[in-house]
Parts: sequence; C-alpha cells; structure tokens
Amino acid sequence: MAMDAKKRELLKKIRGDERRDSPRVPMTFLLRDVANPKAGWEERHGDLSIGGIAWKGKTPPHGTTVDVRFRLMGVPKEILCKGEIIRVVDQGQNIEFRVRFTELDVTSELAIAKYLDEWIETNA
Repeated sequence: MAMDAKKRELLKKIRGDERRDSPRVPMTFLLRDVANPKAGWEERHGDLSIGGIAWKGKTPPHGTTVDVRFRLMGVPKEILCKGEIIRVVDQGQNIEFRVRFTELDVTSELAIAKYLDEWIETNA
C-alpha cells in the first residue's frame, strides 16, 4: 500500500498539474468497442499521452467505452485499460476520436510516462 502512495507521488511530479500538457507520441494499439458484444480487437494508428489516446477512423464505435491494448518498448507486460471517448470530430473523410483512460493502474501509467520521456529524448 505504501508503495502505491510513493508511485502516485512520483507520477504527480512526472506529469505535473495539467494532464493536457502531456506530449503525444505515435502509437499503434488495439481497440475493442465495449458496447458491441460481437466486436473484436481492431488495430488503430494514432497517438498516446499519459491520459489517453487519439486516432482517426471512418466509423464510430457503438458506445462511448472502449478497451485498449498496447505494448511499450522495454515493458514486458502488455498494457490493458478502459477508456471513454470524450471527443469526436468529423473531419470530412475521417473522424477524429479522443479517448481518456478511465481504468489504468498506476504501474502502467508510470510506464507510459517513462516511455513518453524516453521517446521525446530520443526523437527531439
């Protein structure tokens, strides 16, 4: 329990007070529409931030909740979380989707923060 408090404090320092200040980096992930029981996992290319993901597609999911899976280089365990679609913007030929993570464990959130820092340092 004490370890979780330490991790949360470290995470606060890493991300600062404003989640939207988090950088976004390119990412490939798998999505599943929770509202559609027949839906399988679909690959999407978009971007990742500490607080969520974004992608462009042709058709919207049936509901507002999605399951998300992805792997980060250097992290042996696949990250699996839930997200809520918080923004949908019709851009003509594509629809932009923004998802906020709603169920993401602290260890995974710290791994994302570390990955973002390393990606920026390597690609700056």
